[in-house]
Amino acid sequence: MLLRGATRRCPWCGGRGAFFVGWFKKDEHCQTCGLRWRRDDVGYELGAAAITAIITFGPLMLVLGAMVAITWPEVDVGPMFAVLVGMALVLPLITYSLSYTIWQAIDIMMRPPTADDFETLAVGETAGDRTGAADPANTDDT
Repeated sequence: MLLRGATRRCPWCGGRGAFFVGWFKKDEHCQTCGLRWRRDDVGYELGAAAITAIITFGPLMLVLGAMVAITWPEVDVGPMFAVLVGMALVLPLITYSLSYTIWQAIDIMMRPPTADDFETLAVGETAGDRTGAADPANTDDT
């Protein structure tokens, strides 16, 4: 499951549609199996934020340690600061979608999904058939 999440696939079904329809734009459910992103938990995105912090701070600490070890005893802080600030700005952008799918995989391992966690589909419909937009022609106010 973690490998699926690390490759931006749905951790449950492995579908490529997963939750992201663009690098930063996510849908409410998997386009393949219908698994909802939010599983009725307040603060669910905090787990993805924690994964982003781990994925970002890990490489930053490794690079910092390597740069200090290479330049010891005369550590030049200016270039080191420039490299680390650049990495701190770019890494979260690169790992944004990965952190969400990795967190989804961890959450599924801790709390296996139930039938309520999936988008209800009509007979013969796949999750990819839905656009998520309301049909303006179908307005029944009765």
